[in-house]
Amino acid sequence: MAGYRKLGRTSSQRKALLRGQVTSLFASKDGRIITTEARAKEISKVAEGLIALAVKEKDNYEEVTVKAKVARKDADGKRVKEVVDGKKVTVYDEVEKTIKKDKPSRLHARRQMLKVLFPVKEGEKKNMKEVDMVAKLFDEIAPKYADRNGGYTRIVKIGQRKGDAAMEVLIELV
Repeated sequence: MAGYRKLGRTSSQRKALLRGQVTSLFASKDGRIITTEARAKEISKVAEGLIALAVKEKDNYEEVTVKAKVARKDADGKRVKEVVDGKKVTVYDEVEKTIKKDKPSRLHARRQMLKVLFPVKEGEKKNMKEVDMVAKLFDEIAPKYADRNGGYTRIVKIGQRKGDAAMEVLIELV
């Protein structure tokens, strides 16, 4: 017997399907999606593994102070330019910033998550911004489940789909 459901697809199609559904589960604002029962059970396995990884590594970083060059901006938010040798050059200021530097095990966990999650863009067509799903997992989702030992997703049966009578379910983050 196989250790997973094949979902009537080739391996590459199945992996893409599961990646897409897990990404949309994490990307959705309310943390829930509607799908078939067989898919939901497979999605649940992948999602719970990612959340467990995020919970384990959520505090495994160190804060480091670095110096960075930032473009100076005027009142309108535009870059300040200055003429040097007949050319307009942007003026930069040195600023100290504190950044989170991942320790090796957290970096490995981040890369494992990136293998599963697709890049997500949010916003309107003109000003779409890319959302860092791994950061969302570490910063928003993992702290909610820090004191919970598994069982991060819930599957609720909705009823049969009209077209093919497949059982539809709602999978959500608890």
